[in-house]
Amino acid sequence: MAISTYGEGSGAVAEEAETCSPSLACHLIDRDEAGRLAAMLKAIADPTRLQLFRLIERAPTGEACVCDLTECLGLRQPTVSHHLKVMTEAGLLDREPRGTWVWYSVNLDGLRRIRAILEPVPEGEPAAAA
Repeated sequence: MAISTYGEGSGAVAEEAETCSPSLACHLIDRDEAGRLAAMLKAIADPTRLQLFRLIERAPTGEACVCDLTECLGLRQPTVSHHLKVMTEAGLLDREPRGTWVWYSVNLDGLRRIRAILEPVPEGEPAAAA
């Protein structure tokens, strides 16, 4: 896109071109990594999943049982289990079976990767790979 400016007193039009940053392409996220991150973001981009994730993240022991989560949200166990499965498969939660119940905790590496992609990069620094 060109921006037109007028020369002083001459009425002539000078073209001043906007410049692009050719080095911008050098800071792309690897396509496979972008796909993994998109899957993680997609998995948590649901109101119920966000609520579940926050409940687990803020649990006093850092983990929560499916039975507690169903009671807290007022949802049936199959519904809660489905949402937990989606987040576990995306790498956001860890799953540990104990007897007849399953306990979930936040996968800290998955959380770090989500935070890294959402945090602004300080000016002048290339974005770090998540």
